[in-house]
Amino acid sequence: MSYNKEKDLSSDLPPAKSHKIRITLTSKNLKAVETVCSRLLESAKKQGVLQVKGPVRMPTKVLKITTRKTPCGEGSKTWDRYELKIYKRFIDLNSPAETVKQITKMDIEPGVEVEVTIAA
Repeated sequence: MSYNKEKDLSSDLPPAKSHKIRITLTSKNLKAVETVCSRLLESAKKQGVLQVKGPVRMPTKVLKITTRKTPCGEGSKTWDRYELKIYKRFIDLNSPAETVKQITKMDIEPGVEVEVTIAA
């Protein structure tokens, strides 16, 4: 007497492989970077990411330009000083790639550049 036991197909699938993922945020606007970081962390916690590290604050890059006020070079020697600050944050996640796709589907503030790096 033999009987056929139906196989459960979901148990045959290998578990989703966990990846190390680094999300790097760069912007000239500090508030925009901080809001995007907080939104990413909230959505990561909702999705049940295995491990989250960050946001790690990188040193602010300050680009400075000093120019003369007078276009012709005559007159008193007065100078204008301009500077541009670039803020950078990164968040490390340890989760499957599908989860990261769901996390990064959110609206991002204008002026914030997002770079996603996936390591095996």
